[in-house]
Amino acid sequence: MIEINELIGVVKDSGVCGAGGAGFPSYGKIDVRAKTIILNCAECEPLLRLHRQVLEKYPYEILSTLYQMALSIGCDQVIIGVKEAYKHTVEAVHAHLRSFPIISIGLLPEVYPAGDEVVLIHELTGKVVPPGSIPIQVGVAVFNVETVFNIYQALNMKRPVTHKFVTITGEVKAPCTRYVPLGMTVESVVALAGGVTVENPVYLLGGPMTGNLGGKDDLITKTSNAIIVLPENHLVVQKKRRNTQISMKRAMASCCQCEMCTDLCPRNLLGHPIQPHLFMRAATSGSTQDVGTFLNTFFCCSCGLCEMYSCNQDLTPRTLITEYKGGLRANGVKPPKVEPAPVKKARSLRRVPISRLRARLGLDIYNVKAPLDESYIIADHVRIKTSQHIGAPAVPIVKAGDLVKEGQKIGEAAENALSLPVHASIDGVVTSVSAQEIEIKTR
Repeated sequence: MIEINELIGVVKDSGVCGAGGAGFPSYGKIDVRAKTIILNCAECEPLLRLHRQVLEKYPYEILSTLYQMALSIGCDQVIIGVKEAYKHTVEAVHAHLRSFPIISIGLLPEVYPAGDEVVLIHELTGKVVPPGSIPIQVGVAVFNVETVFNIYQALNMKRPVTHKFVTITGEVKAPCTRYVPLGMTVESVVALAGGVTVENPVYLLGGPMTGNLGGKDDLITKTSNAIIVLPENHLVVQKKRRNTQISMKRAMASCCQCEMCTDLCPRNLLGHPIQPHLFMRAATSGSTQDVGTFLNTFFCCSCGLCEMYSCNQDLTPRTLITEYKGGLRANGVKPPKVEPAPVKKARSLRRVPISRLRARLGLDIYNVKAPLDESYIIADHVRIKTSQHIGAPAVPIVKAGDLVKEGQKIGEAAENALSLPVHASIDGVVTSVSAQEIEIKTR
């Protein structure tokens, strides 16, 4: 058994961060307070496939790593949270459960956002993470599939994070999931799927709900999950391109306070004090009498359900809440401490089916297989970002002209801060170095 401090050191030195979300450094989640580890294989964003594919292909490697982590931390149980609809993945996990007595499988419904940590924890354990808190406050640590796969490689193969699984789908010739070197451009990765099939393609980086529009020269990082190529007139693109000031004026003119945004809000249904309809009422009227309505924006998880699905007027509660929340943080305001209300009795009746969400967003046409292809990719040029995680960016330790090998550390974690190192994803020569990125070209 590996000791917990050694485990933390290996995970940190290998540059492992959350591979499916904001990129929180994984060593920070290895905590003796965790009595339950949850593997997140909900993958609830429409069209994304990589996590279920990786778990299906590497079930023993991932389960054995979870078991090692549990022994090091002193966990009582490990739960594999996977949607029942992912039948092949479920079968692959069941085939190895007998070898790991503390690991069980928890089947999830095909709803959005089942992969939100707070929702996932409640679905699998019945616990409610208090508003503004993190999972460790209820004795839980959550890791997604690729993160644990990266920990497996770090522990067993001494391999740091140099590559990323990315689903490439939408308007491409051959949708697929590839294992690509960090620092490749979006354009070069899309070429691996045969190239685009529309003129003036738009690149959605991440899922349709929480992803952002990007450009062909954007870079693959440790948190890149998908590239969805869409035509420029697609509904999702139009929603992502909306102007905030115009959105506010539209809300002032047409928000009818139907409360659908709040009725379907996954955090509100768990008793968190986020009520998007009250925020819309206060923000559009200019009323500041109820300060709590604005402070409660801190408890929005930004899942996007309110503006991408719930609102019949096609308004943008999530976008406006995010702007207000950012303004509060910029002015030093911190979230209030509140206790959750009881979980809503109607919660089970208000969960949004993925099939309905996908249809509402006009994505059914792209709901096709994107097979996992791990064939080796030769990249002649990468630009490695020094900040691919929450916390302080890595500090470059190479200079232009240096020869580097794949897996070599090229940026050290910042001292006395939450930070991670970065590593070369190809063999080559360093051609430029800045505080933001390190460029490497093959010789």
